[in-house]
Amino acid sequence: MSDAAARAEQIARASYGKLVAILAARDRDIARAEDALATAFAKALASWPRDGVPDRPEAWLITTARHAATDSWRRDARHDPLDEVPEMQTETPHPIPDDRLRLMFVCAHPALDRGVHTAMMLQTVLGVTSERMARAFQLRPSTLSQRLVRAKTKIKQAGIAFELPEADALPARLGAVLEAVYGAYAIDWMVPDSAGDLTREALFLSDLTAQLCPDEPEALGLAALIAFLAARHEARLAGGMLVPLHAQDTDLWDHDMITHAAHVLTRASRLGQPGRFQLEASIQAVHAARAQTGRTDWRALSQLYAGLLHVAPSLGAEVARAAVVAEDAGADQGLALLDLIAPECIARFQPYWATRAHILRQLDHPDAPEAYAKAISLCTEPPLRRWLEAERDALIH
Repeated sequence: MSDAAARAEQIARASYGKLVAILAARDRDIARAEDALATAFAKALASWPRDGVPDRPEAWLITTARHAATDSWRRDARHDPLDEVPEMQTETPHPIPDDRLRLMFVCAHPALDRGVHTAMMLQTVLGVTSERMARAFQLRPSTLSQRLVRAKTKIKQAGIAFELPEADALPARLGAVLEAVYGAYAIDWMVPDSAGDLTREALFLSDLTAQLCPDEPEALGLAALIAFLAARHEARLAGGMLVPLHAQDTDLWDHDMITHAAHVLTRASRLGQPGRFQLEASIQAVHAARAQTGRTDWRALSQLYAGLLHVAPSLGAEVARAAVVAEDAGADQGLALLDLIAPECIARFQPYWATRAHILRQLDHPDAPEAYAKAISLCTEPPLRRWLEAERDALIH
């Protein structure tokens, strides 16, 4: 990759949401803004290697995208061909994080379908593709794309403003923003050998949201949760193979980040309003304690997962609880919990089959190889596949 191409990619990662927000600020047509920006990046990849990277690359991209938007307006029969894209500031008075958060809160507008909030933010602000999101959300890409198109059309037609809501309206939208930031991290987590771009975005945005809403315990809880998880990034792989949490070398963890996460979680707990992200952060805090104690407190994890299932039930939490109960109370107890999950829920849920295979292996059950085969067949990420194959091969041989 040339230096110019690398610079364009860097700007795309760091400033995509900001640039879309600026371009769509006047007419609120996110789809047109995204198309115009894509054209600008294509032209950058063609001209920057030849002419050099401009002194102000973001301004160059905005100007080029505006020209593309103007051409689009002129071609659109719904608009007067004499219309021009109105002048908008290339440089906003707000730092990039505020532009990005502003657009995220727009995407969390109550007029939009709640089911599309997270996908809108991930695509519009962070540039995550529909295909990548669809894999994470277990949806068809075409289905997700249709939902996004409808949401963007509604933003334009309803004239939804690109501005942060008043302070008293923040809580109503905050939950959707937190879900999207967590979604960004989760998508990256599913690709253990990724460059970690979305992890860095999630860390940054969760910290920023916590600063914006310092009295919102779940905002603090999410910031703590992502920090705990990101602190283990360097320990997740060894030789291109996934290293499960219980086997990770704690010396490779970022202990300063863990200390920061624990501090933020303590701030959240003092507010006395427990919630999903605080419980998930507490679960990760128990895992982090192994660096000091040398052991995992499985009983504490079992109790925390029970609390999580009460506050925010999910298939993932059910499977995770079964895994920790197997460690705490015995593999047969963990297997019993897995057997309670409805078959139609787990047919293509890879973590279920990986967990079932592990528990069956602990029980020397003859069905363990079949469970490993099912988990491997549903696995799309090479590091995780290699680990599962190694576990299966060790069982067979």
